Parts: sequence; C-alpha cells; structure tokens
Amino acid sequence: MTSTLSLFGLPLLNTDRPAAVRHLFDRAGQTTAAFLNAHCVNTAARDPMYRRALRAADVVLPDGAGVSLAAKLTGRKLRENLNGTDLCLPLCQEAARRGKSIYLLGAAPGVADEAAANLIHKVPGLRIAGTRDGFFDQNRSEAVIAEINDSGADVVMVAMGVPLQDVWLYQHRKSLKAPLVMGVGALFDFAAGRVTRAPAALRRVKLEWLWRLAIEPRRMFKRYVLGNPAFVARALMQAGQYRRQSAPAMPLSKRVLDVTVASASVLALSPILAGTALAIKATSRGPVFYRQERVGYRGESFTMLKFRSMSQGADAARAQLLAQSDRDGVCFKMRDDPRITRVGRFIRRYSIDELPQLLNVLKGDMSLVGPRPALPAEVAVYPTGALRRLNAFPGITGIWQVSGRAEIGFARMVAMDVTYLRSKSLMLDLILIGLTARAVISGRGAY
Repeated sequence: MTSTLSLFGLPLLNTDRPAAVRHLFDRAGQTTAAFLNAHCVNTAARDPMYRRALRAADVVLPDGAGVSLAAKLTGRKLRENLNGTDLCLPLCQEAARRGKSIYLLGAAPGVADEAAANLIHKVPGLRIAGTRDGFFDQNRSEAVIAEINDSGADVVMVAMGVPLQDVWLYQHRKSLKAPLVMGVGALFDFAAGRVTRAPAALRRVKLEWLWRLAIEPRRMFKRYVLGNPAFVARALMQAGQYRRQSAPAMPLSKRVLDVTVASASVLALSPILAGTALAIKATSRGPVFYRQERVGYRGESFTMLKFRSMSQGADAARAQLLAQSDRDGVCFKMRDDPRITRVGRFIRRYSIDELPQLLNVLKGDMSLVGPRPALPAEVAVYPTGALRRLNAFPGITGIWQVSGRAEIGFARMVAMDVTYLRSKSLMLDLILIGLTARAVISGRGAY
C-alpha cells in the first residue's frame, strides 16, 4: 500500500521501503524521483529553479529525521525514512530480479566505478549499463545523454549533489530514454566505501547528521549547524499554517518551545552525549541506550530512551527488589539499587541518563515539561485520581522533578502534577526549565 503525505507543498511518498521500491518500478511511463531532506527544504526556499525541479518530480521520497519531525509537527507521521543510501540495495536487488540495468552518473572520477563494482559484488545478477563521473561541462550534456541512451539503461542514478542533480534531470528529462531517473546525492561515495555511514545505534536514534558533521566538519558545518535551526524554523512555520480539523493535543507555543530548546540542547550537549555513550560501552556489557515502554498522553504507549545505567537483566531482577523500595506508593525507587553500574551511578547523579529523551521530545512523544511518564504496570494500579496525570504530554522535567524527585512520595507527586495541569502556561514551563538546572546540580533525589 502506498499513499502520499503533503509537506512543504510536495506529495511525499508515505510507505515502507519494499513498497517504495516496487512503486518506483511499477509506475507507467517515465518516472523522475527526488529525495527531500532538511537541506533540500532549505535549498528550495532560496533556489527557484530547484524548487521547480522538485515540483516536477513524479515521486518525492522523505529523507531523514528532519522531514519526519516536520510531519510530526503537523500531527501526522511518515511510515519510514526512505533515504537513498538505505534504498540503494533494495532497488538494485529489484532491478536484478526484473532484469533491469542501472547507469551511475556523478561523483568524483573513479567513484562511480568503485560503487558499481561493490554493488555488483553485493547483488548477484545486477547489470550496470555504464558509469561516468559528474565532472563534465554542463553546457555539453548532449554527449553524456547520448552515452546513457546508447547504454540502454533502465534506471539512471545521478549523484551530483543538491540542487545540481535535480535541476540537471529537470532540464534534460525529455532527452533521457530511461524509464526511471533519480538524483541520489552522496550515494556513490557511500556505495564505493569512500564515506563511512554512522553506526547503526546513531542511525536508530536519528543522529546520523551528527556523525557526518563529526567526520566532515568543514563541509557539513553550514548544512547542519546553520541549516538545522533554519529548517526547524521553516517546519514550525508550516505547522502554524497547517489547520487540523480537531484541536491540537499540544498548544503550538509549547511545541515551538520544545523543538527549539531540544534541538539546541542536542547540538550543544553532543560532546557529553558521545562521551557518555563511549563510557557505557567501555565499562559494561549491553547496549548504550535503554528502551522502555512508557505510558504517554491519554494512555498511549511509546518507547522512552535513556542512557543505560544498569547491568543487563535489570528488568528481570526488578520484581525481587520491589519490597525494598525507598519510596511510598506505586512507583519503585531504591537508593542503593544493586543493578546500577559505576557509570550508571554517575550519570544518574547528574541526570545525564535522561538526555536521550530530548529525542523523544523532538519526535513528539514527550514534552520538555510535564508529568514523568509512568510504566504500564504502574498505571495499571493507579487510583482514579492519579489517572489525571495522563491528560498532559509526559515531560523530562516538571514540578516534581525540581522539588526533590525520588524523595517525594507518590501521592504528593500526583498532587504536583495536577497542580501543573491546572496552571500550565508557557511562562511556567520556562520557569521550570530554569529551575531544572539547579535541581541537576544539587542532585537531590537523583538515584
């Protein structure tokens, strides 16, 4: 099943990866495909020709966490990140299965050849119709087009970067005979092994851009450090213009504050995030991130992220420790919990373990300020009055967090959350964010 989701004035293909590949091959007639990521949005805003090229594309594929975030801001969701690097192998496999050939045009001299060799090695039966680098005189494109047409290529991948590749395809599409053409950015560099992709853990938490900034700081500084805030501003403007039929679950002013502060915090704290990840990996077995199901707004479950502070098997051992809880009520807390690692005790003391929840905020599952998200097992035994906590998006910080955290019993925590719900405002959120810094430094109730 395929559908589209309108974003930034473009119909983005909203489906999973296998269906997207089939859709590209099954379309009747000639098809031009383009990718849309945060950098593309920023470029299109200032380049009219590129903007026309994107609007003329037959299929536009959502690429990256930024576009997913923009959809979230309008209250909708993209099913999958359909970036060119992840689509490359499935697309080549489908081409081989259907007996279609691929032409690689672009990148520096020799890169397309290396990419072709690697793809042939990974995809048995793949036919490469030809390769050519992207360093040719743009005013003499006729010879390049004739070479591509003579090769009989069914698919043409053009890797000349945004906006050049898409504008070139827009200007010459009628002359190209291939049924499917697409601009693929830096794909050949990845396929050739010239550029290393981010580790899977970073890709899963949508921080691949941070990896690329780290390995190519001079080239990527403008795109990410300057471009990301500009894109977020554009995404927020679009969200403001988008009119949903029902009232939004979260006021736009609160969402703007969340996205602005969370984005800036991820960027500013990136050295701490990276250092913590390395320390966890070096000192204990298991993943860097701990994922746990929590209950969010109106009882909807979501996966909350934290840096792992406990040893493996900690969840299984929880039941044996419930009787030793240092906290009254249904929420378990233990000051000398034997499951906590050495690094875990430090990052809990300074609330560093909570920082990955900034990604939950950007995703839209949480807010910066609100009741702490509860475990499903805790909500299952909530007294009726406590269920009112679920009438707001859960937060990283709040009245309870700045007033003593684990030293406060469950009944008082609920009372504080209800007070917040009655009095919530943008000014109150700003005050609580400010008080959070003091609470983190003091470490009161953090264990």
